[in-house]
Amino acid sequence: MATTRKTITLSDQQDAWVKVRIASGDYTNDSEYFRDLIRRDQEQNAKFQILKAAIQEGLDSGESDRTVPQIMKEVELRLRSNGRL
Repeated sequence: MATTRKTITLSDQQDAWVKVRIASGDYTNDSEYFRDLIRRDQEQNAKFQILKAAIQEGLDSGESDRTVPQIMKEVELRLRSNGRL
């Protein structure tokens, strides 16, 4: 995997925080800490995009004539069928 060198500027407080995280043994160096932050941000963004698409799908589907209990039952069946419940 190719790598790119970056230069970043942190406040003293931010730098101290990174050093605490490294000293606690959670990370071995600054780069590992920042790479982990980026990975977690990517995962969170991927989940957000899925949620955003689901919301848009709901908006695009228009109004429903089903009741809330009917909708909840359908959701429950869907979640059970794909192993998420």
